[in-house]
Formats: sequence, structure tokens, C-alpha cells
Amino acid sequence: MSIQTNNQTKALRTISRILNQIISSNNWSSDLGILLLRICCAFMAIHGWSKLTDFYDGIAEWPDPFYVGPVASKGLTIFAELFCTILLVLGLFTRTALIPLIICMLVIVFVVHAEDTIPDREHPIMYLMMYLSLFVTGPGKYSIDRVMSK
Repeated sequence: MSIQTNNQTKALRTISRILNQIISSNNWSSDLGILLLRICCAFMAIHGWSKLTDFYDGIAEWPDPFYVGPVASKGLTIFAELFCTILLVLGLFTRTALIPLIICMLVIVFVVHAEDTIPDREHPIMYLMMYLSLFVTGPGKYSIDRVMSK
């Protein structure tokens, strides 16, 4: 066996070992993936912020699926999309913060936009799937929840 073949074999073993560590569910990669997913959810806060800053714009046409009035409905949506999203990204009271977000996306997908095509509901469906995944996994190692539980 030549030196070049031996070096290639060592390199392949090293790459294989690194890939196995990354793929393994018993190490940092799962927690890093959960953190990245929580950070991706931060984009929802942009929707909440825009609704908060333009609170009374279009309030008369705001959907009211729970018959509490458009002001309260929009307020509940802002609470979920802005404040619960901030808690989610921080990893603070994560599963509790996810409940209003999941409810909000369910209402958007199955009530407010029920008549729309699936491609038109793609974004809220994707957020719903991320929220459900995080509800199942929890906040992960890199969260305030984890620090508070110690």
C-alpha cells in the first residue's frame, strides 16, 4: 500500500467520524438544530411588529373567528406573533409560548384562509410545522429554559 493510499484512507476515516458525530442524535448537533429552528421562527416577529405598529389600519376588516371583536382578535394575533415569538427565540417558557403560536397558525390555515389553495397557505403551514416540531422537542440545550432548570 502506498503512502498516498494510506493518507486517503485516513482522510476518509476522519471525514466519516466527523459526519457520524454530526448525524448522531446524542450530541450537540440536535441542540444546535433546535436553536437554529428557534432563530428561524424569529421572522414571525416581523409580522407581529407590523401589525402592532399599524394596529388600527384595516381593523374593521380584520378576521374575527372567535367572535371577540376585531380589536381583540388582532391583539391576540399580535400577542402570539410578536411576544410569544420573542419568548420562543430566547428559549424562555418555550412550550407555553408555542401554544398561542400553534393556535394562531391553525386558525390562519384552517379558518381564515380555509378557502385558499395550499400554495397560498404555504407560509403559515411551514410555521405551524416548525412550531409543532419545537413543541415536541422542547427548547434544546441552548435556551434560558435549560439554564433555569438547573
